[in-house]
Amino acid sequence: MKIQINRDRCEGHGQCIAVAPDIFDLDDEGIAILLTSESVSEGLAGQAAAAAEVCPVAALMLDAD
Repeated sequence: MKIQINRDRCEGHGQCIAVAPDIFDLDDEGIAILLTSESVSEGLAGQAAAAAEVCPVAALMLDAD
């Protein structure tokens, strides 16, 4: 699974970090960044999907490969 962040859309709510702390963090500007590569391991796929679902501004895009 691949995940991408639309940094222009992200408003830094941090919901992605709450459900997927192994994948996301906020940079110095308060915008989400990936802690992993764009390819998310199978073990983290559930967290990635949950993060995309809870993002209030739909800034996360998933591609199931």
